Amino acid sequence: MKTTFSGTLVDPIQKMSYGARLTLSEHGTIASITPDDSPDPVYLLPGFVDAHVHIESSMLTPAAFARAAVVHGTLAAVVDPHEIANVLGEAGVELMLRLARQTPFVFGFGVPSCVPATPFETAGAELGPEAVARLLKLPGVTHLAELMNVPGVLHKDPGVLAKLAAARALRLPIDGHAPGLTGADLQAYADEGITTDHESLTFEEAREKIKAGLKLQIRYGSAARQFESFIPLLARYPDMCMFCSDDKHPDDLLRDHINFIAATAYKKGISLQTILQAACVNPVHHYRLPLGLLQVGDPADFMLLDDFQTFKPREVWLRGHCVARDGVALLPPGEPVVQNHFAAAPIQVEALRIPAQAGKQVRAIGVRDGQLITGHLLEQPTVRDGFVVADPDRDLIKLVVYNRYTPAPPAIALVKGFGLRRGAIASSVAHDSHHIIAAGATDEALVAAINEVIMRQGGLAVADNNRKILTSLALPLAGLISTEPAEVVARIYSDCDRLAKILGSALTAPFMTLSFLALPVIPSLKLTDKGLFDGETFQHVPLFVTPAPT
Repeated sequence: MKTTFSGTLVDPIQKMSYGARLTLSEHGTIASITPDDSPDPVYLLPGFVDAHVHIESSMLTPAAFARAAVVHGTLAAVVDPHEIANVLGEAGVELMLRLARQTPFVFGFGVPSCVPATPFETAGAELGPEAVARLLKLPGVTHLAELMNVPGVLHKDPGVLAKLAAARALRLPIDGHAPGLTGADLQAYADEGITTDHESLTFEEAREKIKAGLKLQIRYGSAARQFESFIPLLARYPDMCMFCSDDKHPDDLLRDHINFIAATAYKKGISLQTILQAACVNPVHHYRLPLGLLQVGDPADFMLLDDFQTFKPREVWLRGHCVARDGVALLPPGEPVVQNHFAAAPIQVEALRIPAQAGKQVRAIGVRDGQLITGHLLEQPTVRDGFVVADPDRDLIKLVVYNRYTPAPPAIALVKGFGLRRGAIASSVAHDSHHIIAAGATDEALVAAINEVIMRQGGLAVADNNRKILTSLALPLAGLISTEPAEVVARIYSDCDRLAKILGSALTAPFMTLSFLALPVIPSLKLTDKGLFDGETFQHVPLFVTPAPT
């Protein structure tokens, strides 16, 4: 096995680049680094870290995620298993920790702090303060994961404060999630020991959060892609920034990862050392990850890179072993395990009918491509035979959330901006409680797509108006994760995405966008299994509205 490397070493700690010869020990550590006046034409860089990601959103097991990520130079990920915890509870977190041990890839797991995310939806499980305190002590746990219940923090909810206290007692970092939070409330939130945030809506908000002491996690994912406007903050506050994906679908993960953010920052004139500070050093130090940073005695975790235009590595090394070469992963695939919590019964068309109310308008969720926030719209409904129906000609279609844990009638609303002209799409990935969520141009197509997901006990489905299933992806692990390799999952997911666009959706990521339309902690209007939810007033609201007098 090769034990010596020559190239231009980019040292992220000394913040200098120089010709060097790097020698590995037989134990997989860096034995020595010596100057080399004639280095090979290659750069030696530390491995990247995804500073905040939900693996479940890739629909991959930890081992499959690792295989997809290492080819892009990512050697570590800070993980929030919030999604599987909402389905399986403590057992879900423990399962992810076990599955992560099937690969040498470095995972730092957070303990989900908000399961359920709010009391305004039905979750499959609950993690109370006692469960959180137990999980925080498990090997492989590095932090308390994103604290989405901002009102609970500000109003000093005893359960929320107990979780925060448990993390502080162990001196573990606490991740934040506070879109739109500024001013005195932001400072009160930070004063509880919360140390990061990845949900800023504007440049000014992100800057204020940094000044309040929160590290900014600059995010480029499959749905949320507002990251370029935050890159100037990286140059001003290099010690306070990290890179993350948050949610990355499998086809996107096969294409790029943290290397894309690094390449974009480099093209915008950010220095290489500043990029590595955010992509490597800050997350390693903040979460105390056991990942090397190209120092003598460190684990031999690094990549060989030809140029900085794409940051695509030639080789990637982890613990002294080559784990990717020329875009091919060399990590083990792992052994899949299946656990689930799925009790939904098939649905009929009659369950999706909305009786019209004379003279009233309807609330509609306004979709914004590339953003998790939505609009709160008032629309004149299209009525046929006494029922409100989808009207794809007006880009106003039906949205359904159907409880998958216990028998209950579906919650139904309207959504604008999704773009479907016909057919329907459905998924059991619906943040955060992961009921079945579907958007469709006809009730018949909605029923077909929903029932396909039910038949598979979790997954994605695309149906046409004639109830024909065009394609589907099975997600047997908690209704969130496939047991197939990344390439297989990406191919089927790409088919789902392509067919959704053929049916009319102009969204960049229709299924990712769909999955967030049930997330009540992000404003403005969302649909939970209990009905429409106003994320600004934090309460459920009726579908129908009496028009204001003119």
